[in-house]
Formats: sequence, C-alpha cells, structure tokens
Amino acid sequence: MSGGQEEQLRRLREELRAYGRSLDGPEGAAGGGTMAERVLARILAEQMPVPAAVPRSRLRAVRRWARTRRRSLLASLCGLLTVLALTPPVRAAVTDWFGFHGVEVRHDPSAVPSPGGRVPGCAAPVPLEEASRRAGFTPVVPEMLGPPNAVSVGALPHGRSLVSLCWRDDDGRTIRLDQFPGRLDFSFTKTVQEQPQWLDVGGQALWFPRPHVLTFWMIDAEGRRFTREERTAGPTLLWNPTGTVTLRLEGAGSRERALEIATSVTGPSDR
Repeated sequence: MSGGQEEQLRRLREELRAYGRSLDGPEGAAGGGTMAERVLARILAEQMPVPAAVPRSRLRAVRRWARTRRRSLLASLCGLLTVLALTPPVRAAVTDWFGFHGVEVRHDPSAVPSPGGRVPGCAAPVPLEEASRRAGFTPVVPEMLGPPNAVSVGALPHGRSLVSLCWRDDDGRTIRLDQFPGRLDFSFTKTVQEQPQWLDVGGQALWFPRPHVLTFWMIDAEGRRFTREERTAGPTLLWNPTGTVTLRLEGAGSRERALEIATSVTGPSDR
C-alpha cells in the first residue's frame, strides 16, 4: 500500500472515531435508538437550512424507516467496507485467484456474437521475422495450416507483445492463432461457470465450445500484472505446448480440426 493510501485510511479512521464520539455524547444518549437511527437523525439535522433540533415526529419516522430497512443498511455498509478493503495489492491477489498467467476466462451470457460474426483478422501485417524480433520469441506455425496469410504484433504494457497469425480457409473465413508469453495454470478451471472440455494434444488443452469472454493478462519478470482488452470469441482451443508460450486457436470450425491443427504445432523457441 502506498503512503498516500495509508494517509487516506488514517484520516478516514480519525473522522469515523470523531463522528462516533459525537454520537456517544449526551445528545446521542438522549435520542436513544440504534446507531443507524442516530446516524440518520444526525444527517437529517445537518441538512436542515438552520440549526434546529430534529422534530420528534421526524425522528420517529427515521427510526421506523431504519428498522424496516435494517438489512439493506447492513448490506450497504458491508459493500462499502469491501470497496475500502480492496486496495490495489489486495485487488491484485483477488484477480490472481481467477486467472492464469496471461488468460482469464469469464462466463458472460450477454456476450453473444452477432449472427454471422467472423473471427477478426490480423491488422497491420508484418513479416514473420519482424514479428519474432518485436515479440522476443519465435512464433510457431502449425504444419497443417502452412505459412500464414498475415502476421500482426499487438502492443502490450511494459514493452511486451502479442503475436497473431491468420489464415483464410476455402470459405473465406479467418483462422487465428494468438501467441503470448505465459505459463498456463489449469487450476483456474475451478472458478469457471461453464466448464471447458479437457483434451490431449500431447499435453493438456482446453476446448471452449461456446462463445465466451477472454481477458488476456500477463505477468512480467517482476511479477507485475497487466491486462489486455476483452473481446467476444467463438469456439476456442487453449493450450501451452512448452510451458513458455500460451496459444489460443480460434476459427477452426470444429473440435476435431482444432485438435489436428494443435497436434501439428512444434514448440516455440525463446530468445
């Protein structure tokens, strides 16, 4: 936690203590009622145009309102405390529970591709050698697909790059293979609402047969996490051929063809 955040929390604690002491004084004792009722009464009193005691009829109305909505008030307070507790270091740990070295999978029922949606192609193509130079690793080329029609490099935070290879099939549809550094941690599947299918491609692989939301995020050498924008994808195969580069195949059309493409991949070489 940074010094500025600690100072903010310290001030918040002092303000809450001071406010609590003011409620515990003779005025609060005379008013009676629960703490929530006294807080609401104080807020109403402070919002009046001139200093004046809160009418007993209004105070009784506030008490009745607080009693009938006590559960809602407690839930709101818990939500506020949760937000205050999730400082950046804690949020990073929470994110780590639901992700795995570069890929986080979240089920989003509303994120359904439009009818006839196509896999996005590789924008701003570059030669394969140039992509390798920029990314710092040699992208793999599945033997079954042969040389790609286009290769692109996507910029990621902290100078890292995501390499995408694209092919056009006989029907003009795009097959896309995204490649990015990161070791796949399969324990994330315990948190996925709709379980993927476990396949064997000479190693473990995950097949997502339905549209889903993928959030790509990376962990650099210093352990810093950074995310990539989300986008809706169709059926996808996700695997980690060597433990150093994770591959995501999209647009293969069927699980059987995706498996054939994956098994024709040889491991990438780091540089």
